[in-house]
Amino acid sequence: MPALKLDPLFTVVDAPVFTDRHLANLAAGTVAAVRVGGFLDLPSCEAAFAALDRLPTAGYDPERVPTSIVRFGPALNDFRAADGRLDEGRYWAAAEDARTVWQRAGMRPDPVAVSLARLGTAWGAAVAPATIGGRPVFGGTLREINDGALVHCDEVGREYPGGLFDQEIVAQLAFNVWVRVPEKGGATSVWRHRWEPGDEAYRRAYGYGAESVKGAQRVTVTPRLGDALLFNPANFHAVEPNPGGRRIAFAFFLALTTTGQLIAWS
Repeated sequence: MPALKLDPLFTVVDAPVFTDRHLANLAAGTVAAVRVGGFLDLPSCEAAFAALDRLPTAGYDPERVPTSIVRFGPALNDFRAADGRLDEGRYWAAAEDARTVWQRAGMRPDPVAVSLARLGTAWGAAVAPATIGGRPVFGGTLREINDGALVHCDEVGREYPGGLFDQEIVAQLAFNVWVRVPEKGGATSVWRHRWEPGDEAYRRAYGYGAESVKGAQRVTVTPRLGDALLFNPANFHAVEPNPGGRRIAFAFFLALTTTGQLIAWS
């Protein structure tokens, strides 16, 4: 079997800060991921972790998500109705509740606000919330993933093919910053593979079996306390289990719009 020919641009870039070039390259697909070490300092991580008890968390339906993932904050793809539209009644109620709880938790500093501000500085303009019918969506979730996550992709354009946001999107990015990490395991892998119809043969719950990325080039990032990671979630990606400890991240999606704006949601 001939050796796999690698894309020399599909790499992880380690940088001291995020820049507009990083964001543009991720949108264009000319880099796999960008990691900024120590994006949050230790006191900020500890303050965020201490506030977690003030955020009500819950798991997913095990039939839909077979691995244990604890989360806080509504994600738009959790409110997709059978007809491919947003269940607006349920979503907006959950979003308003989450905003109230988030404010009451009193996280100082707020890891999501800090992250959005720094990404806006990098881009040269503030990150705005995505809007639906003029209403800003909720942005910023907490995820504790200790049992791993299946190979999957995230594309709001496929999740809502009839359109969802007021803004038109060019490319979607995923952001994570870790405030607790395990001693071993919990790595994120990103493959140089995007959804194609044949992948449905490997469908498993919300994701896909490992056969879907067999032979595809990949990069792997081990979580480190305070590190932040940006990648394009249209590329198939997964999280490996960790044998002990806790893997906790704050996360949200970004998108570059046709007007050159950055918007965010979860």
